Parts: sequence; structure tokens; C-alpha cells
Amino acid sequence: MSESASIDDPDRAQRLALQPFEVRASRFLSLILRHDPGRVGLTLDPAGWVGVSDLLAALAACGRPLTRAQLDLVVERNDKQRFAFDPTGTRIRASQGHSVPVELGYEAAEPPALLFHGTHPQALDAIRAEGLRPMNRHAVHLSPDAGTATRVGTRRGRPVVLTVDAARMSADGHRFRVSANGVWLTDAVPPEYLGQCIRP
Repeated sequence: MSESASIDDPDRAQRLALQPFEVRASRFLSLILRHDPGRVGLTLDPAGWVGVSDLLAALAACGRPLTRAQLDLVVERNDKQRFAFDPTGTRIRASQGHSVPVELGYEAAEPPALLFHGTHPQALDAIRAEGLRPMNRHAVHLSPDAGTATRVGTRRGRPVVLTVDAARMSADGHRFRVSANGVWLTDAVPPEYLGQCIRP
């Protein structure tokens, strides 16, 4: 959510402020829907979906119960919109970030001229030498603006933000996709496409 959205709609900003139990639930859902569905006895379908009723039953069985209303709140209030329901509201999946095999089905898209990647200073030398690689994920995640990339980078301490020449990458044949929550995905970013380092 942007700062302007908070200013224009303060009630929505308050509504979207995660409560502690919602933060815990969101983190556990990320673990289950991105990395380890078997931990609660679930299997994702090839596109990463799982039935909402199956998810709620599995969470209850492992001692982490959520009601459907609480799940709806976690999905709505998540600042990065990590999760999405299908159009029927009967299935849920993580929007991106999986380490388990899934094919999310996002179509190729033309990126903006610049994209951004938030990281931490200790990673800069390796990134400058090797570029950005997906590591244990399916794709490299890029942000559409420096503010979002900064927030991503703060997860490991003081962030740094790298610019990515997405226009040149696209012109050179690199494929981009954009997730349901606005994260740009690509297989890798070779070092020659990395630009300036912003230190917020």
C-alpha cells in the first residue's frame, strides 16, 4: 500500500494494519503455501492452488486454527498482498515466492524501463559479480518502485536498492512476468543490467 493511499483513505490504512495474530498467521500461510504444504498434510495443485476448506481443516488439525473470516482478513490486510483467492473464493494460493514446483501461469509482460531490487549491503559484492539469481525460488523478484524495494530490503537490516535496466533486458530477449500483487518476475538478472545502488 502506498503512502498516498494511507493519506487519501486513513480508515483503510487502519483497517489494513495487521494485528499480531494476523502477522503470525500470514507467516505460517507463507510457509505452507510457498514452501512446505506437506507440513500440514496438504498438496498444492500444479498452479499452486489449494482448497480453502482443505487449508482451514489442515490448520485446525495442526493446532493453528483460523476461521474463514480470519483468513479473509489476513488476505485482505497483508501489505504485500501475498495471497490470492480464485474467482470463486474456494481456492487460495501464494501470489509468488514458491520454492516448491508450481506453474503460476502468469503471462509474459512488458516491464517498465526501470525496476528495483532491495537487498542488504553484505550481498552487494556477490550480486555485482554474479547478478541476481533466484536462489531457492522460481524467479528473481523485482519491485516496481524504490520504496517497495526498500521495504523488501529491510527484512535483513539496513537496505540498499539496486536499479535494474528492465527495458534493455526486455529488448535483449529476457522474459518478464508480473504477479497478481505487482511483483515483477524474471529468471535472472545478469550483472550488466544492474545500475546504481541507492542507500535509503
